Amino acid sequence: MIQGTVGAALAAAVALVAYRARALTLGGAAAAFAVGAIVFGSGGWPAAAVLFAFFIPSTLVSRLGRAKHASPRNGWQVLANGGVAAICALAAVRGGGAYFAAAFAGAFAAASADTWGTEIGTLSRMPPVSILTWRRVETGRSGGVSALGSSATIGGALCVALVAPAVHIAPFWSVAAGGIAGALLDSVLGASLQALRWCPSCTCECETRVHGCGSPTVLRRGAGWLENDGVNFAATLGGAIVASLAAS
Repeated sequence: MIQGTVGAALAAAVALVAYRARALTLGGAAAAFAVGAIVFGSGGWPAAAVLFAFFIPSTLVSRLGRAKHASPRNGWQVLANGGVAAICALAAVRGGGAYFAAAFAGAFAAASADTWGTEIGTLSRMPPVSILTWRRVETGRSGGVSALGSSATIGGALCVALVAPAVHIAPFWSVAAGGIAGALLDSVLGASLQALRWCPSCTCECETRVHGCGSPTVLRRGAGWLENDGVNFAATLGGAIVASLAAS
């Protein structure tokens, strides 16, 4: 009871700070509060440490370079990155044991790896290439990879993987493997099944149903229902599965 109350208070404080710092929208803050309360209420301070190993560095990384001009994360974006981990945290205390604990850390490692790779990758002086075709793509395009972005991806995964064993949540290598595998899945889906659209007004490609200019876009490639949030969710799920298998 006390742990749950403390967890809710801590989650509320962190969500409020992130909202005031314009890292989250109001809906994003509400989702972050829900994820944080579940994680802390289920796993206490050790689980919270793993959450913070993802959330704090990723928030700072998102302020770098071109990413500092990005919009605050909304509720769906927060759930896409933290929803799988929250479910795994609940499962771990309801009989899932070490396997779901590893899945919990692996999901956050994947979210961390993807965030670091995406945000730091935009700073690369060399244009990214598609992970599938190796042709040059626009900076920031889903499925694009670069040497700098790939190095950052590994760094993001290791950031969570180093904390997980220190607080006795999961083994280092299982979490690291889950993080890197999840980010790799994100890139592959981003280059293949994720919806790529065309803005007829600006005559350019984009990944949203409505372009920044306000014009509706036309589906050019991929599945119309699979957008960035869905890909991020799949990546964290993949990271959770790989980490759990590696821990077993």
